[in-house]
Amino acid sequence: MVLDFEPPKLETLAFEEPEDGVLLLKINRPDRMNSMTVPMFGEIRAAALAARDSGARAMILTGAGDRAFCAGFDLDEIDVITRMGVREFLHFQELATGGLAAIRELPFPVIAAVHGAAAGGGMSLALAADIRLAAPTAKFNAAFVKVGLSAGELGTSWQLTRLVGPGRAAEIAYTARIVGAEEAERIGLVNRVVPSEKLLDEALETTRQIAGNSPGGVKLSKRALQRNQEIASYAGALELENRGQALLTRSEDMSEALAAFKDKRAPQFARTIEK
Repeated sequence: MVLDFEPPKLETLAFEEPEDGVLLLKINRPDRMNSMTVPMFGEIRAAALAARDSGARAMILTGAGDRAFCAGFDLDEIDVITRMGVREFLHFQELATGGLAAIRELPFPVIAAVHGAAAGGGMSLALAADIRLAAPTAKFNAAFVKVGLSAGELGTSWQLTRLVGPGRAAEIAYTARIVGAEEAERIGLVNRVVPSEKLLDEALETTRQIAGNSPGGVKLSKRALQRNQEIASYAGALELENRGQALLTRSEDMSEALAAFKDKRAPQFARTIEK
């Protein structure tokens, strides 16, 4: 499957297409442990918007090099932020959060392949993915309080609490301690830990499993899982689920899946879905 995809011009990020239908987005500042800069947040949003309509079935998010996934904001550039006025800083915050939100809201699954440091905004970026795989070297750190900020940053307070629970989230946020890969798996911060040399292979295998299923079903499953985190009522959750299932019963995917089941063969789903 050749993607309908023209990557934007990027300086701090890099796109690859390791397999048909799969995008790989790398944070590409390995000499600075893939740390974030003000321009990077705009590039994250531009990359997500470009990927959104590419026809991809999944995207892997990782860091270039062997040292880090993303070490958070580059402290050598922190003066850029401290010189901002209140309105200018609010504009920057909206740019930054908009970039991570665009990753989270992609219509297909995003898998973070984390190795080394995922600190501060790097941890927030990993949290924006649907699935997190970690190498044994992965280290998560809500470092915001170390630099006079709060964990109410880049969606961390919302995402972290829902992944590990309020008590664990509070401890991680208030102490800014490092959470290693083994503990991260145990508390649900990552899905599983895999050997460093197999991290990308495992991520690709996960995308293959996803791609073997109905494109429309996966898309609406992601939408239901995300939206129902934001719905306080059980009845509201059922309403959203019911609507999605009703739409899918009229799709070619379901007809093909049922026909394949009856014929005792693997389903042949359409490689693209309506945008």
